[in-house]
Amino acid sequence: MGETTEIPNQPPRRRAGSAVLVAAGILLSRVVGLLRDMIVARFFGVGPHADVFRAALRAPNVLQNLLGEGTLSAAFIPIYSRMVEEGREEEAGRFAGAIFGLLLATAGGLSLLGVLLAGPIVAVLTAGFLNDTGPVDRYELAVQAVRIIFPMTGILVLSAWALGILNSHRRFFLPYVAPAFWNAAIIAALVWVGSGRPGSLSLEALDRLLFAACWGALAGGLLQFLVQLPGVMRVLRGFRLSFSTRVPGVREALGAFGPVVAGRGIVQLAGYLDLFLASYLAQGALGALGFAQVLYMLPISLFGMSVAASELPELSRLRDGGGAPAAGLVARVRRSLRQMAFLNVPTFLGYLVFGFLLVGALYRGGSFQVADNWLVYLILCAYSLGLLATTSSRLLQNTFYALGDTRTPARVAAERVITSAVLAVPLMLALDRLSVGQVVAGLPDAAAQGVRLGAVGLALASGIAAWVELARLRRALAARVTEPVLPTRETGRLLALAAGAALPAALLWWLLPPLPMVLQAILVVGGYAVAYLLLARFLAAEELGFWLGRFGGRFLRR
Repeated sequence: MGETTEIPNQPPRRRAGSAVLVAAGILLSRVVGLLRDMIVARFFGVGPHADVFRAALRAPNVLQNLLGEGTLSAAFIPIYSRMVEEGREEEAGRFAGAIFGLLLATAGGLSLLGVLLAGPIVAVLTAGFLNDTGPVDRYELAVQAVRIIFPMTGILVLSAWALGILNSHRRFFLPYVAPAFWNAAIIAALVWVGSGRPGSLSLEALDRLLFAACWGALAGGLLQFLVQLPGVMRVLRGFRLSFSTRVPGVREALGAFGPVVAGRGIVQLAGYLDLFLASYLAQGALGALGFAQVLYMLPISLFGMSVAASELPELSRLRDGGGAPAAGLVARVRRSLRQMAFLNVPTFLGYLVFGFLLVGALYRGGSFQVADNWLVYLILCAYSLGLLATTSSRLLQNTFYALGDTRTPARVAAERVITSAVLAVPLMLALDRLSVGQVVAGLPDAAAQGVRLGAVGLALASGIAAWVELARLRRALAARVTEPVLPTRETGRLLALAAGAALPAALLWWLLPPLPMVLQAILVVGGYAVAYLLLARFLAAEELGFWLGRFGGRFLRR
């Protein structure tokens, strides 16, 4: 509260509108993604085919994560944005053409290798699949699925390049709604091939559904790239496809590219460590992690990435010639962290209090039963402990990128991975001794006894490591600026608001007569959201006005 430093070069409405457009695009794409996972849950449940589908999406995703949005955000957008800001649009276009050519060559070559080496890749990343002795051989299924999906990740790298161009020109909605086409293609493939009643399909039918989803993902990746091309062509000037590193700006980008790839690689190592460890757990653990991650990533994308992505081009403009913070940068970062917290704080508390109801409303049915509901809810709670830290870290990383420092986030990412690895194995092993039936009263059936809690340990380690990363980033940034960055007091106030809103919603849940879970979730979660917004309105929260955009001031004045 209380920062009054004015941020130059961008009107307040434009600042608010950028993040709101990103959030709107992400919301639409995530809603379609959630619908995709609801269909996957109905058909596959928490079972071996859900494990394979998650592994098939995750295994080749290293290419997209290393060369995609996060890396381009650090190495490409700051340079391209400065060129455009300085009026060097033709030079910026040639720079973009050279980066596109290098990405095309690299992603194409690595995609081909991924198809050829699918067997060893699956064996290394999901070694536990090699131990399968039941009717479903997850290893063989995963190898075939990865061969289908791997080229998709190369196309998505090019899609991230298009996103970088559009973001630099303050075109935010289209690139963030484009993944909806990817999810829609998977849904279309599942619906087209799916037949019979979920929960009663044969193994052969489930195999066909799995491969249909993989082909849908490949087609969806191409759609995600193509829908952005018209917008890119409208804003790009002087584009010339090139593979040369002599184009102005390319060597500077490659200089930043190395540390960022190292940092992203370290972060991905943590994710692949979870994939590797989960493959040794009971069948279904990997699928359960995936269902929980969809909900966990929703606020990170909507309320964290939307702000961080829209701020990166502007933060890149708020640095002096030597890469030092210019006036107003800290105030801007602090205000953005408050804007993130305004919606992430109630989401965090809502997941803890109402997560079971929400998971049941979204996934319950078909092959997804009560014990699965509890497992995914407990995983979601463990992940959510790191929600605020993860979203805040994303913005602090972009702050370092905007200042031309790509090494500090990479070093801190390594510390996060080490922390996660040290904690993951003992927590996983300790909790895997317990079943859902042992910790939840009233679930004595054999299915509940077979659903183990090892995956909860993996999520818990991830949540703790997120706070380690945030603490280290804050300390590193404090060495460069004198003003405090994290809005601790304001976050505490928002947590009190969320708790006040949760009380009547929880009472409503307790008093409701027996109703379908979907209807219960609408009433309870909807009531919680309304109560939180009313409390924020009563206290005239500045962050509420930001998210309401141009209508926020009128709403607060009333």
